[in-house]
Amino acid sequence: MSRHEWHIRRENGVLTLSRDGNERFDIAAETELPMMARGRLAQQIRQDIWRALQGLRGFRPVVRIREEGGALMVTAGGRLDDARVATPVHKERLNAVLNDPANRSRWQRFARRTAHG
Repeated sequence: MSRHEWHIRRENGVLTLSRDGNERFDIAAETELPMMARGRLAQQIRQDIWRALQGLRGFRPVVRIREEGGALMVTAGGRLDDARVATPVHKERLNAVLNDPANRSRWQRFARRTAHG
């Protein structure tokens, strides 16, 4: 797999984006968003959580999005290599990314609902 390829799995209405198909959440946060294109949304969230947590050695982003009651339920975070542990500061950063109004607005503009969502 090249540096720019991501594993996208769509199963039972759930989209999961990960680097290598290992979809473990050692650190995670959740949020609810309105309906939009899930693939595009997952890529945007992945980029933003990577920027926020790239100093956490061994961090590999994972984003899972499922439809529920006319909204999208997003779980974002990822896997940590070896025995690394996320600190409360890392968890706060992750929550801040998901709940930042500017991020959410940008994600919505980028991932407007399409037929392929």
